[in-house]
Amino acid sequence: MSDSESNSSSAEAAAARWMAARDRGFTPAEQDAYLQWLSEDPTHGAEIARLSRAWDRLEALHQWSPNHSTKPNADLLLPRHRRSRWRRRIVFGSALAATLAVVLSLLSLRDPAPVSDESGVIMHPAPRRLTLEDGSLIELNTSARVEVDFTPSVRAVRLVQGEAHFIVAKNPHRPFVVQVGDYRVRAVGTAFNIALAPEDVSVLVTEGEVQLKETTASLATAPLVPSLRVGQEARLSPTLPAGFEVAELSPAEMEARLAWHSLRLEFTGTPLREVIAEFNRYNRRQLVLADAATGNMVIGGTFRADNVEAFVRLLDLGFDIQARNEGDTLVLSRR
Repeated sequence: MSDSESNSSSAEAAAARWMAARDRGFTPAEQDAYLQWLSEDPTHGAEIARLSRAWDRLEALHQWSPNHSTKPNADLLLPRHRRSRWRRRIVFGSALAATLAVVLSLLSLRDPAPVSDESGVIMHPAPRRLTLEDGSLIELNTSARVEVDFTPSVRAVRLVQGEAHFIVAKNPHRPFVVQVGDYRVRAVGTAFNIALAPEDVSVLVTEGEVQLKETTASLATAPLVPSLRVGQEARLSPTLPAGFEVAELSPAEMEARLAWHSLRLEFTGTPLREVIAEFNRYNRRQLVLADAATGNMVIGGTFRADNVEAFVRLLDLGFDIQARNEGDTLVLSRR
């Protein structure tokens, strides 16, 4: 294998790992590392975008219902404008096959659809995710909508409605600008959250710095907020005395603001055995019951699906259930 082929394979594997981490929700450290990885090589962003397109094609398999066949219809993986045509010259090259294999191996980490069942388990799905051509990521809260208009000189996005979180691939020669209402949020490589409400706009920085300007301001006019740093949230509104106000948020307040990023599980009078079955769907570290009686305990509450450790601590403090660590398994039993 040549050096170029080896580098391509390594970038593909790294991109697949980042996509898996991204879909379950970045930790702050992972977000920093992801931005650093994107900035190291422009091909990294392109690889993320390529894998995302392949993954989107696999989403078409949801249309397959195995009522009359044990194999999916191959036409489902064809582009829309070709699905009605006769299948011809379908050749899967080794690179595409490798990509699909990686994506399929991660398919279980994709966000589920909202579900409510009789057992009292409700899943609040994580945000929809949009990967841009440069590898930047937009996480869209419920009903949020954006419009993307990239040019060679600027990466322009307009937040039309709702709330979105942006993780921007670093490129000092091609700024990333989000238009929201009468304001522009400018960043080169950073991460921030924007919420558009009827009366105001809020911008919360989760990584790096951003600059805020009013759309009507001339290029010679100083920015409305020259530098908004990590942990700072700006509220922008013409009703405010200065047109804006900036607040420093604690880590707990930031976590509360961004709670919509993570898939949440809500339980109402649900047996513990069903609760841990749900947690096990979203975590590599699995929960196991030491005995059937413990599994009959009834649980209620709302939890992050990817924070199994916090759930175990709750069981310890509130239900006197201890967890025995056995590698990737936590065995639960009454004290």
